[in-house]
Amino acid sequence: MPNINGTLLAFDFGEKRIGVAMGESSLKMAHPLTTIQATRTDTRLQAVGKLIMEWQPVQLVVGLPRHLDGSEHAMSARCRGFAKQLESRFNLPTSLVDERLTSAEAHTMLRSFGRGGRKDKHLIDQLAAQRILQSYFDHHATT
Repeated sequence: MPNINGTLLAFDFGEKRIGVAMGESSLKMAHPLTTIQATRTDTRLQAVGKLIMEWQPVQLVVGLPRHLDGSEHAMSARCRGFAKQLESRFNLPTSLVDERLTSAEAHTMLRSFGRGGRKDKHLIDQLAAQRILQSYFDHHATT
């Protein structure tokens, strides 16, 4: 990770929900933050804008879905587009991070707490975003 000090926001992009996590570069620890529930692009970007105003991040991170073999699939292009929208609209550096298995890890984590039903879908998205950001921190701590 370049010598960027400050808050980072991470996004687990979905067509109905976007999980959001935050973390401080100095601590290299990610935390679930919220879930944006919107299908319209303008509504999503408005919600992201509010989070950016509140948290004043120095960088954004977006999960990039891939098949287990590493190849991209249909949602990969949508996530790349979302990352480009964020970068151009908010003028913040935006990184893509492989998000393979983050949702599965989030499901497992919630089940270990006796949660994970339909009413907890928003939590899965937040935890997936947390895993995306933690992966970013972990990868860049060693490079």
